[in-house]
Amino acid sequence: MNEKADEPLLLPSLHDFEDLLGYAFKNQALLLQALTHRSYVNENEAEHSHNNESLEFLGDSVLGFLISSRIFQQHPELTEGELSKIKAYLVSAANLVRLAESIRLGEFIRISRGEEKTGGRTKRAIIVDAYEAIIGALYLDGGVNAASDFVGRQIGEFLDTLDLKQLTYGDFKSALQEQLHNMGRPEPVYRVVNELGPDHRKTFVVQVVIHGEVVAESTGRTKKEAQQSAARLALESLNSQSSIGSRPSAGQSIADHGP
Repeated sequence: MNEKADEPLLLPSLHDFEDLLGYAFKNQALLLQALTHRSYVNENEAEHSHNNESLEFLGDSVLGFLISSRIFQQHPELTEGELSKIKAYLVSAANLVRLAESIRLGEFIRISRGEEKTGGRTKRAIIVDAYEAIIGALYLDGGVNAASDFVGRQIGEFLDTLDLKQLTYGDFKSALQEQLHNMGRPEPVYRVVNELGPDHRKTFVVQVVIHGEVVAESTGRTKKEAQQSAARLALESLNSQSSIGSRPSAGQSIADHGP
């Protein structure tokens, strides 16, 4: 009874959400699916609804492509590693949550009563998945232009005001940790494996270990410098593997020496 009572409120909400998106869907079923968490589907089997997981899969790839294209065109002078660092930040869960909040996404997601009671509308995983699903739905409904226009509105001003120097040469360790969190992988471990040179001019050799596997190694005049450098290589390696399979990244990635 409650489900039927809630339903008349749904379609006006969709139109309200389209206003926030700046796009009117030709096929509103796509938008409805993008907003539907699997918990809602499980709780309302009679509706034969579809959850947003397949759209999230598509939207993740579309978002990565659109952001890569935009930052490359806007900053062609940057290196591959610097571009990867900016992309990793822009597609990080923390940033996507902020973008989702700007369109009040949490208010429109369809979740189960159980998720509602446990704060599902503010859960990072649910919000991020729905945000990427929205981009997938935009792509299917209006093509790459519709998705690109939306992403441009979302990150355009934000990208224009970013401190690129701080972002590209800043805290690689934090960026790596965020990337691993998004991938559902454990936090990295930094291991000092050697100290070279005299005490007044030491060079530290640091490895990044993820889930028991050494993924990158680098050096620095201080332990912190070596850790940041190794984290940068690990981040580049992860981005390379996610985009082109198993090919190791350039640089001193330890994967170069693997079997």
